[in-house]
Amino acid sequence: MESRGSGIHRVFVLAFCVAGIWAAYIYQGVLQETVSTKRFGPDKKRFEHLAFLNLAQSVVCLIWSFIMKKLWSNGGDAGAPWWSYWSAGITNTIGPAMGIEALKYISYPAQAFMLMGTLVYGIKYTIPEYICTLLVAGGVSTFALSKTSSKITSKLAHPNAPIGYGLCFLNLAFDGFTNATQDSITARYPKTSAWNIMLGMNLWGSIYNLVFMFGWPNAIGYDAIDFCRQHPEAAWDILLYCLCGAVGQNFIFLTISRFGSLTNTTITTTRKFVSIVVSSLLSGNPLSEKQWGSIAMVFSGLSYQIYLKWKKLQRMQKKRKSN
Repeated sequence: MESRGSGIHRVFVLAFCVAGIWAAYIYQGVLQETVSTKRFGPDKKRFEHLAFLNLAQSVVCLIWSFIMKKLWSNGGDAGAPWWSYWSAGITNTIGPAMGIEALKYISYPAQAFMLMGTLVYGIKYTIPEYICTLLVAGGVSTFALSKTSSKITSKLAHPNAPIGYGLCFLNLAFDGFTNATQDSITARYPKTSAWNIMLGMNLWGSIYNLVFMFGWPNAIGYDAIDFCRQHPEAAWDILLYCLCGAVGQNFIFLTISRFGSLTNTTITTTRKFVSIVVSSLLSGNPLSEKQWGSIAMVFSGLSYQIYLKWKKLQRMQKKRKSN
């Protein structure tokens, strides 16, 4: 009876995490596209310094996680030490920066679609895994080669599909390393809380981003601050963007600490698919039938691979119990 209650509690926590991640990041996606495509003020200027979003989000999330840790910590801190996040902090800083920068060159649905490929494939492939790989690769290639509508292109700051998709692919590589490192940290320090992970990751993210944005005279961070002073509407959108990120990160790191990065990847992958639909409906970014077919291919491949990994995990757990 106790194990049944424990199982129901885990299902409830997982459902809570799914709802939190979806709500926070789908709305953040809308704000991200607004900031990257909107023309602000009477002078109709774009916010060109999109990398500043990473710094703003890191600082807000750092403050948020520090407050949460102080309010809800159980007293003793048996989690991972702050310095253990330095390498994951680097890739977690560079990866999202490339994803955001890609919005200058490709639309948000295209960017979100490319980032759906965040599952890291194993070294040895079975035939079903090869099928997954072909579905994902075929879908990505078809989507990338499809002609983008003129309505979408007109909203972009510097339309350039090869650069945009290239940045997204690099984002995927960095995301893979970040996920693997976070799993390694939680395995070494099982008592690491969600807020501990969030605090460590954003501490290093804030340090790296501060150096990049303000580390020398005439760095782009100063221009971003001036733009926000002159255009308060942009500053408000950025603040909302950061708050969504803080809430979303809370749920992401809770998911990683309780269920591992595979479960987190499953949730974020499906969320990115929904983000494409929401973005297309709200901002009028039409996708062609071929592009929707490509999305279906990739989503099918990823879903099948998630199922295969889940089955593999079940087999490993049964093997451990039998031993």
